[in-house]
Amino acid sequence: MPSIPNATSARIDIPKLGLGTWKLSGAEGQAAVESAIGLGYRHIDTADRYGNEAEVGAGIAASGIARGDIFLTSKVWWENLAPDAIERSLAGSLKKLGTDYLDLFLVHWPRPDMDLPAIVKTMQKAQDTGLVRRWGVSNFPLGLMQKVEELGGQPAALQVEYHALLSQKRLLDFCRPRGIALTAYSPLGQGALADQPVLAEIGRKHGFSGLQVALAWLLRQEMVVAIPKASRRETQQGNLDALALLDRLDAADIAAIDAMPKDWRRVNPDFSPDWDA
Repeated sequence: MPSIPNATSARIDIPKLGLGTWKLSGAEGQAAVESAIGLGYRHIDTADRYGNEAEVGAGIAASGIARGDIFLTSKVWWENLAPDAIERSLAGSLKKLGTDYLDLFLVHWPRPDMDLPAIVKTMQKAQDTGLVRRWGVSNFPLGLMQKVEELGGQPAALQVEYHALLSQKRLLDFCRPRGIALTAYSPLGQGALADQPVLAEIGRKHGFSGLQVALAWLLRQEMVVAIPKASRRETQQGNLDALALLDRLDAADIAAIDAMPKDWRRVNPDFSPDWDA
């Protein structure tokens, strides 16, 4: 099996394939983390809102892999974006995860009335003091990313929904030249991409599933990271196996995937920002 490549820039060095842990909790959540690390995953993504940081931390501890060999991400919820609330959230995450630092700390969602300058200052302070190695944001549209930059912020990563049926070209065009990693959550459309004939046909051509094709399409892109959720060992292994497709997808395959509709958003809660802003 090919090793997991990294997305690397002056701002970040992050494994391109990670384990998403949304809805993985309790004993199942811990077991999923242990299983993934045992298979070779070294990038684990969680959040305060997921309510599973204790289980994620326990899974990392039980894996026997040194903390320094794991890239660990967590996030602060949009209701806790005052500076003192961010600091409390980070302290709570570190305690539950059983670690003294995060590799990446993200603002989980923006909110209309947030004090963006104060947020940028607080996130940078967390990095300067060593509590986080890097900071970034999640679910920020292009306009907000530009505002962060205008404030002098240097986020290392932007996490957004991204898959074969949802374009993020505007954000990629912003992130790539700045060395910002774009992390795709729901990279398989929460499993719904399995029903796409174009992906299935390409998969049959190469001896893989349509979902593996969709994942490989993302992972072969410069500075794109994917964090599919996978509780079962077989699914985790299947996602790893998709790495073998990175060099097999040909120009016709890529063109066919690129030609698929790109406006199908799966995650759009009522507190979402204006995605086109």
